[in-house]
Amino acid sequence: MTDNLFRLDGKSAIVVGAALGIGRAIALAFAGAGAKVACLDIDEAAASETMALIKKSGGTAMAHRCDVTSEASIADAVKAAIAAHGGPRVLVNGAAMREPNGTITQLDPADWNRAIAINLTGAYLMSRVVIPHMAGVGGGSIIHIASQMGRVGAAGRGVYCATKGALIQLAKVMAVDHARDNIRVNTLSPGAIETERVSHRYGSMADARAHSVPKHPIGRLGQVDEIGRAALYLASDASSFMTGSDLLIDGGYTAV
Repeated sequence: MTDNLFRLDGKSAIVVGAALGIGRAIALAFAGAGAKVACLDIDEAAASETMALIKKSGGTAMAHRCDVTSEASIADAVKAAIAAHGGPRVLVNGAAMREPNGTITQLDPADWNRAIAINLTGAYLMSRVVIPHMAGVGGGSIIHIASQMGRVGAAGRGVYCATKGALIQLAKVMAVDHARDNIRVNTLSPGAIETERVSHRYGSMADARAHSVPKHPIGRLGQVDEIGRAALYLASDASSFMTGSDLLIDGGYTAV
């Protein structure tokens, strides 16, 4: 009985940022729980690879290009997802850019604005399109991918911390505004996870581990599957009394 609460059988799920890393792991976890998954990403080729992995394992998926800075692109992608799988019951907003490091005086305004556009405004624009459809099929779950950096600061990462903190606050307000639509809204905040994104930031995975493992009391970096399982919890009826909250999966990073 408890296991059934973690199932998404027949439900339509949209995962934004499904091409690689955490987004791909979430798409695979949803498909493994029975969801029909729309894999959206600006990198359509990589999103199609995620779709192929799902289909290879017997799941149902489609892939479509989506640029979250473009209202037209979002509308087209959501329309395609609904045509393929029906009204969405789950939405994951996981688009994020590789924002440059720098203090506020060092950051170029164009880089700041683009990070805001992708990391934060993209979640707003996508949710704005999806919510009426989700409400129309009886409600569902929206998950913004935030970060432990939405709770703490890190030198030179002002725009990243700002956008992730904003997503946590946005989820709270959306949860209140759309409870009447039977829509739950939460954030999922990973610590450092072993992804290509983290490897790129530090130059290599070995360098990423050397820099970041000491900051995580659990003694290692996280794995994408661990975040996939956490997202499945938030998407499923297992978290039916949870809304307006931030699920922190950070290996103890913010505990010290």
